[in-house]
Amino acid sequence: MIRHIVLFTAKDKGDIDKIIDGLSPLATIPHARRLEVARNRKTDQLGNDIDVVVYGEFDSEAELAAYKAHDLYQASTKRVQPLRDMRFAADYDVPAD
Repeated sequence: MIRHIVLFTAKDKGDIDKIIDGLSPLATIPHARRLEVARNRKTDQLGNDIDVVVYGEFDSEAELAAYKAHDLYQASTKRVQPLRDMRFAADYDVPAD
């Protein structure tokens, strides 16, 4: 399984809800085993720069690629890109139980 985590910062903190709204349709893309879009709670004592988190789980590299190629993914990217400042992404393998 692959875990896919993307972290966003907003250019304008007043746009955080717009970013979440723009990313929320990602959860309906069928290639993800699990996909969540959430506002960062900002309770870490050392750093609270991240505004929005996308967390996904995919069964394979092919499923992750299909997710990224989906029309909803493309539409979300176009909608959110002008609102975000930074975007950090990480993918890592999780061994089978």
